Amino acid sequence: MVRIQPMQVDGYQVLGVEVVLPKTNLLVVTTEKGYIMCGALDIPLLNEKLAQRKIVAGRAVGVRTLEDLLQAPLEKVTIEAERQGIVPGMTGKEALVKML
Repeated sequence: MVRIQPMQVDGYQVLGVEVVLPKTNLLVVTTEKGYIMCGALDIPLLNEKLAQRKIVAGRAVGVRTLEDLLQAPLEKVTIEAERQGIVPGMTGKEALVKML
């Protein structure tokens, strides 16, 4: 099952996507500039093999819901995210605000 949910972050609309899979869920919250995602996000792939795309993204681990993703600290972020002031330890919500 795929669930798409408009969400509010500091008065701005972002889009939450949840993909329910056997024994796990994929969680993403996206803006027009970047996104945060659950632990399935491969940051080294984005930084190394897809570097030319300059993807702004962050990964949080141990999250089970879209709300968890907003509240959890980011464990890792892309190089391009760091250039925009997004750093590990920042909550998903804080990172999304910088992506708006």
